[in-house]
Amino acid sequence: MATEPPPPNLDDIERRLKQARPEPVRDGADAADRPRAMGMAFRVSVELVSALAVGVGLGWLIDYWLGTGPWAMVVMFFLGAAAGMLNVYRAVEGLGFGRWSKDQGLKDRTKEED
Repeated sequence: MATEPPPPNLDDIERRLKQARPEPVRDGADAADRPRAMGMAFRVSVELVSALAVGVGLGWLIDYWLGTGPWAMVVMFFLGAAAGMLNVYRAVEGLGFGRWSKDQGLKDRTKEED
């Protein structure tokens, strides 16, 4: 029976991993962009949740008024979800993540109107 080689030293493995991994680039942009990104994330979540809440609330009121059961609330839930996604798309569109960024979108839209 052949003898197995001893396992590598953990310090040696850690040293080799540090050599293989690239050093992270540290510039001041991360710290400056963090509040702006958190603000956008908060805005997107509020837009989506508020559209759903308004849709469900209106659906519940319509159901209560007409006595139709949960049907208006279900329909208004989906309409609220669609409105929330549209609001999120409009909010993100200006960041360059949507179909057009602000600069490019304005140029494309003016060309289409001509």
